[in-house]
Amino acid sequence: MTSYQAVMAQRNEIMRQSVGIDYRKYATGVLAFDYEALMADTGYDLERVRQVQQRTAVGDTPLVELKNLTRLLRLFSKPGYGARLFVKDEAANPSGSFKDRRASLSVFEAKRRGYPGVIAATSGNYGAAIASQAAKAGLRCIIVQEAFDSRGIAQPEIAEKTRACEAYGAEVMRLSVGPELFYQFLKLLKETGYFNASLYTPYSIQGIETLGYELARQVREQEHVYPDAVVVTHAGGGNLTGTARGLLKVGANETEVIAASVDLSGLHMASDHDFNRKSFTTGHTGFSLPFTTWPDRADVPRNAARALRYMNRFVTVTQGEVFYITQALAELEGLERGPAGNTSLAAAFVIAQQLRQDRIVVVQETEYTGAGKHPLAQLNLAKRMGIAISRGDPKTSKPGQSIVIPETPAQLDVVDVDLQRVRRSYLQHALQSEDKEAKLTEADYTFLAEETRLDITNVKEICDEFIGQAR
Repeated sequence: MTSYQAVMAQRNEIMRQSVGIDYRKYATGVLAFDYEALMADTGYDLERVRQVQQRTAVGDTPLVELKNLTRLLRLFSKPGYGARLFVKDEAANPSGSFKDRRASLSVFEAKRRGYPGVIAATSGNYGAAIASQAAKAGLRCIIVQEAFDSRGIAQPEIAEKTRACEAYGAEVMRLSVGPELFYQFLKLLKETGYFNASLYTPYSIQGIETLGYELARQVREQEHVYPDAVVVTHAGGGNLTGTARGLLKVGANETEVIAASVDLSGLHMASDHDFNRKSFTTGHTGFSLPFTTWPDRADVPRNAARALRYMNRFVTVTQGEVFYITQALAELEGLERGPAGNTSLAAAFVIAQQLRQDRIVVVQETEYTGAGKHPLAQLNLAKRMGIAISRGDPKTSKPGQSIVIPETPAQLDVVDVDLQRVRRSYLQHALQSEDKEAKLTEADYTFLAEETRLDITNVKEICDEFIGQAR
């Protein structure tokens, strides 16, 4: 079996064998499935996940109050405003990011089930995390990366992650941007019989639940309250979903969960032309909006990362603002960290100004940094791609054409994403995903209401509107 068509025709069976989950048994309607049963059937509760992670020194990372940045943001807040900023320093995990949490449980499950190795398709930190955990477990590991454009130009951040994966002993398959990745990924799963350490399985999401659980407990132990807001860098949805579920499990029900992404509107992530015109591998709207409006575009039949269920607010920042706050974090707090967590920090710096001084805002991750992740490497590639770099008002920047780095902290801002539009887009995608002749059941409408946080009447009205337009 080598042809593209033959491999793709076996997609469902390859996925079932490589993750050991029969997703068909969770279907409860035309669109609906039993999400909580899918999560519960892994057999892992929060305490068991923590035990697994402690075996490989994952988790229990420090919570750091950013006192200097708090003092700075209060200079731009109205009297009595300027919440305290904290950050969960996830760079303290073995491979340097929160991705160790999701990787630890996936690799543990692969080992428990007797798979000879693990495979992950990722150009982000997750590859290094899987490679690190596989090394400790004595499993073989293959990482499939989308690394180049058609001219062979690689993003420095992805090249840095290639280096990290290989340092942990993984085999890395580097591909150019395009649809080939999924075909090669399926082919490798079929040929090797390895475990699919997908970012979107229940194991991956349950691994992140400990992050929300820990940060809520740490704030409560130190300050005797739960955080008022947790800001999460949002890409494929797993980071936000897992963190929010952990917050709920510890009882932090009133904590506001805020998604933050870099605004790369207008750039197409599957475009060879646009591939190197973004300075961030993930954490941008090229991932976050597609996966928020239709999570089941993932490499498994049912995505366990369902961010729209959990987010209270969704904001964007610019590339220049993330570069600015990255430098501010290093110079004021002595923490040189990579850009992923600094996306949510750039947003949190502004959100904290909107809250009173007795409130607490937590940025829930940092990531390690290295030569390829450094702002200078990113900006040099941007210049090479013809993108103008300047200082000034970041609102004037245009994704793919210019990066404007603020001149003062007062120029940092956030732009709110209209969640009502996102919910309508989700429902439109849901209806388009199924047979047009299929009739939705009450179970489907209940499921869609849970997915979008709308009431059933509203869901039915919007669905009827889209169905009417399609006729």
